Amino acid sequence: MVVVVLFLSLTPNPPAPLTFDNADKVEHAIAYAGLSFWFCLLYPGGRNRLIVATALAGLGVGLEYVQGWTGYRTFDVLDMAADAVGVLTGWLLVCTPLGRLLAHIDHRIGTR
Repeated sequence: MVVVVLFLSLTPNPPAPLTFDNADKVEHAIAYAGLSFWFCLLYPGGRNRLIVATALAGLGVGLEYVQGWTGYRTFDVLDMAADAVGVLTGWLLVCTPLGRLLAHIDHRIGTR
């Protein structure tokens, strides 16, 4: 998933599945929510999840700077904000019953 985000962030002409004003902000939020949710599932515990959130937010900020340096992509602070909203969303989703998803799957597989 991280490689896909890196590719889509740095390719000159990424695909645009959503086509409305500021659709890229929604795409950023969805991508980073998915990353945050997945990695928070893999690394449970408050401290680990704080590290995950910090690393993903840092990835979003860093990629925006790299995009600004490429000459074919642009730097956008609002993209950073959308990434942060996504990270927070993923973290919060892990705190819902959906956050027990991997444990449930592991239990179901282990009982067969």
